[in-house]
Amino acid sequence: MFQKPIRNIHDFLLSTYFADGLRITFGVLCPSLILAQFGMLKFGMTLSLGALCVSVVDTPGPIVHRRNAMAVTTGLIFVLSILVGLTNRNIYFTGILLALGSFVFSMFFLYGTRAAAIGTASLLVIVLSVDDIRPWQEVLRYGGLILCGGSWYALLSYSIYRLRPYRVVQQTLSDSIYEVASFLRAKAKFYHENINYDDHYAILLQQQVLVNEKQDAVREVLFKTREIVRESTPEGRFLLLVFVDMVDLFEQIMSTYYNYKRLHEQFDSVGILTSYELVINKIADELDEIAFSLKTGGTPRLPTLLIEQVTKLKAQIIDLESNNVDGQYNTLGIVALKNIEVNIENILARVKTINSYFNKNEKKNLKARQIDTEKFITRQNIDPKLMLENLTFSSSTFRHSIRVAIVMLIGYIVSKSLGSSHSYWILLTILVISKPGFSLTKQRNYQRIIGTTIGALVGMFILTFVHDRHVLFVILLVCMVACYSFQRKNYVVSVLFMTPYILVLFDFLGMGGLSIASERIIDTAIGCGIALVASYFLFPNWEYEKLKEAMIDTLKANVNYFEQVTSLYFQEEQNLTNYKVARKEVYVTSANLASLFQRMFSEPKSKQILMKEMHQFTALNHLLSSYAATLSLYNKEHKFSFKNFEELQPVIKNTIYLINLSAEILTNHKAEISNVPLIRIKEEITGPIPQDDSSVISDLLDLIQKVAYDIYKLSEKIRF
Repeated sequence: MFQKPIRNIHDFLLSTYFADGLRITFGVLCPSLILAQFGMLKFGMTLSLGALCVSVVDTPGPIVHRRNAMAVTTGLIFVLSILVGLTNRNIYFTGILLALGSFVFSMFFLYGTRAAAIGTASLLVIVLSVDDIRPWQEVLRYGGLILCGGSWYALLSYSIYRLRPYRVVQQTLSDSIYEVASFLRAKAKFYHENINYDDHYAILLQQQVLVNEKQDAVREVLFKTREIVRESTPEGRFLLLVFVDMVDLFEQIMSTYYNYKRLHEQFDSVGILTSYELVINKIADELDEIAFSLKTGGTPRLPTLLIEQVTKLKAQIIDLESNNVDGQYNTLGIVALKNIEVNIENILARVKTINSYFNKNEKKNLKARQIDTEKFITRQNIDPKLMLENLTFSSSTFRHSIRVAIVMLIGYIVSKSLGSSHSYWILLTILVISKPGFSLTKQRNYQRIIGTTIGALVGMFILTFVHDRHVLFVILLVCMVACYSFQRKNYVVSVLFMTPYILVLFDFLGMGGLSIASERIIDTAIGCGIALVASYFLFPNWEYEKLKEAMIDTLKANVNYFEQVTSLYFQEEQNLTNYKVARKEVYVTSANLASLFQRMFSEPKSKQILMKEMHQFTALNHLLSSYAATLSLYNKEHKFSFKNFEELQPVIKNTIYLINLSAEILTNHKAEISNVPLIRIKEEITGPIPQDDSSVISDLLDLIQKVAYDIYKLSEKIRF
């Protein structure tokens, strides 16, 4: 009963989230604690501020990128702290500087998430320095302490990485396997009785987005880490092999797509679909075991019980087929059950292979694989021309940057008008919740208000009933670790712990605890209100504006993937790297489209255009990539190719033509519509292939062609 919650807690304590929380807490708190012992708490707090700003960019990724980002951030916050400190006596100049800085640093979104984090850290030091008026000598000292604090944190983070260079990869890879396991459980739900197919399909797509995000994170940290790419150590080869096999495993799971409604109509009375659901969930449990072992350094258990259950499932199908004397069950239905069972066996075989990599004796003898890692990663060059090219209202990043600059200036004016003692809270709220899109801003807005309100109540309760300074310090530590641990995992929880941590900290500094709780809630509400209203009325970015581009990208990725899959059958020398790159692009573009579709639900009804058509388009593209994955796996598992492929070429070419035509229609709404027929496959395909294999391939190609035709007809209907 308590085993799973305990496992979840254990897993969280071994995760990158908790490791981040501990590292940031130690890096931020340590300078203040040490200098407080010598009566220099004021200097210690400034050092901590520098460390806090640099910690913003210290997110999981290649150590070279983290190191460079921390170095750039340290230099920027040093210069900005002095610049703001020397000019903040003049509120007009400060307002201009704040607006200009908000615009420039928001444009950093063009260069990726880490560059955006550098911009956020830079704005953070500006916001926290606008009201800190000092003599110029103290400003220079203040800037020097900021520089030292940032350098201290960067050195701490780099040193921890060097102690355990593979730890981040292990944690990130483990998280991606957990998401694959969750995706498999979502697939298993389709075998459950009385399920709502449309609702659950939406859940499946949402889970696919999470899988893609985690796999992209693994590629980022795995393929850009030199020690692993060179496979110079057994651990590096081990991690690379596990990831490559997990991506193949995910493709295997993606390929299992059937008409579940028809299966339920035929076999619910027998109860065999419940056995399928049970076995698939057990495989997901095995994946959880592998993911957990990656974090603990243990060895996952062999799935002996699961192997027996799969054997029993196979026997059930044989028994069902042998008793189908009166033709009670459709032959195609029984064939579908057989295919699903074979696919389960193949998935289990891959799980066993990954499991074997953990054997300590075998790990030393793992052979390297030739992988062109450069083709799987995206590099963002820091080119100033990109920013210049985006200085136009057609750029969503430019509109976002203008909006942030204006709302930060409005927030500054409002805070000065209110005369609040902590007016920077309004600016901080605007800074952290202002996102490029309305839906993300709205989501972060609610999370901030809920977390702050509940956190303030908790903080007031703590300060009212807890007076022992040692106990308060322990509470402060717990809240800090929790706040920084959940900032990437669950923002509501992060803010919930952040508010008591700030209230207790202010109480320690003798700046009032209970008295500022209501002030924080009010300032947060004001900041949230300004940011949300601005995201709606001030140069808004609506998701439907990106819809056409996302749909076209998905179609292009799918047609490229289909071409690579069919080439596996027709080419004697196969380029698996190109195939895998195409597969990755399908996953990425499909996840981007599904994510965009989900975000549209958070927008006003007037902006939710083509929702029904979007749902159909997303579903059809998922179906297309699932059938293509099935086609590729059939080739890889049966190891054969068509010698006389001319019989299949017309269908393949027509499928490619249909998908390309769909993209052309979406690109150019004036494109001519032609009456494209479906091409029938000849009943007999000559060649040295058994007829059952030929029929499976021809059936799959026919299904893919029909899906491509449905996409084409839907594209005609949409026409932007």
